[in-house]
Amino acid sequence: MLPPPPSGGHDGPGVIAADAGSSDPGPYYLGAGESFTDRTAVKRDLERMIAAGRRLGIPVVIGSAGGAGAAPHLTWLRDIVDEIATERALRLRVAVIPADIDHDTVLRALQAGRISAVPRGPELTAEDVRASVHLVAQMGTAPLVAALRNGADVVLAGRAYDPAVFAALPLLHGFDEGLALHMSKILECAAIAALPGSGSDCMLGTLRRDHFVLEPLDPARRCTPTSVAAHTLYEKSDPSRLPGPGGYLDLSGCVFTPEDDGRSVRVSGSRHVAQPFAVKLEGARLRGYRTVSVAGARDPVFIREIGSIVQGVRDRVADNFPDIPADSYELLVRVYGADGCMGALEPAPQAAGHEVGIVIEAVADSQDLADTLCGFARSTMLHFGYPGRLSTAGNLAFPYSPSDFHAGAVYEWSVYHLMENDDPLALFPISYLDYPEQPGYADRRARTGDLS
Repeated sequence: MLPPPPSGGHDGPGVIAADAGSSDPGPYYLGAGESFTDRTAVKRDLERMIAAGRRLGIPVVIGSAGGAGAAPHLTWLRDIVDEIATERALRLRVAVIPADIDHDTVLRALQAGRISAVPRGPELTAEDVRASVHLVAQMGTAPLVAALRNGADVVLAGRAYDPAVFAALPLLHGFDEGLALHMSKILECAAIAALPGSGSDCMLGTLRRDHFVLEPLDPARRCTPTSVAAHTLYEKSDPSRLPGPGGYLDLSGCVFTPEDDGRSVRVSGSRHVAQPFAVKLEGARLRGYRTVSVAGARDPVFIREIGSIVQGVRDRVADNFPDIPADSYELLVRVYGADGCMGALEPAPQAAGHEVGIVIEAVADSQDLADTLCGFARSTMLHFGYPGRLSTAGNLAFPYSPSDFHAGAVYEWSVYHLMENDDPLALFPISYLDYPEQPGYADRRARTGDLS
């Protein structure tokens, strides 16, 4: 039996949820099937969450398992839950919802004209789809709602729309979709919306029929209308319109009001506008292998000439390896202190400081070739002659020995597109794991009031 939704105030939470993933760290983790979070830390946190959920008799919902939310990430997280359930002798119903999409399904949708590019993104090709090592779709709230309706104590979902894990229970209980999704979009970043902001503290959201209230759980923090409104604008291409699966949030009528306690903020006026359902697809393919060399320079003449030096190094590499097609490798030189962060978009690329940091990176079809190109570029820059040069002992200071590092496989986004889909449940099959009742468990459940 599911717990009733909280009626407000501090009556207790109705769900504990975490959006565990993001595409922010780039395509590597999706392509490699690796988590970008530490297993020991994840198990510690998840054990606390599940223990609290069982003590309170409320579900725990995790979205974008393992960071990227593909099959290996979901298996990784499911194994952690299995350890927790076994070690703590818990009886749990765990719902597992994969987000992997079959390549043929995407190819058929592409042929049918049901796939579109994201704004300013490239059109999808069949080659892009076939090259994808892992291919996932961001599920909306519907699969999570279905899992909770079927009595899941813990929900482990693959790649999911960020707010979905928080909004699922309110939507199951009939709350307004606009308010639920807006509240959940803020909760997925938790105390980042508080003052002082924090990426490691929790937030409590209390949803009522015509508004919601946000309160940081760390007494050292507080929410203000400005901090919450500012976060409403966070990561938005449009300040008043936030698209998602099945529609968009219209935030043009939002009102942010401080509560009397001085730590909480009431939000009203959020509206959800329904549209044809679509999911965002994410796919990653192998690009090659990377070798990196890190160095620094402090000679003011070298720094003044850095632009021509970098171009000279590129020219020497191309001249020394004429049999290697220029389009089969990448040689990147980032100069921190000049254009290291923004590259070609940097409006003032001339180095102005007293020292610069230099990262030389080669990406090629094999690790050996990447080693060769990076090593030659590094050696060339170390001894490169330039006007006004005084010392011939070497231009670069290396903090490490060896100076070159294998960074391994390199992945790039191959699919980052929208796919129309009529049924929000069809792509995301749900399976259940029922952990057996252990001796003494019924007594513990009776003491905690957990009747699910």
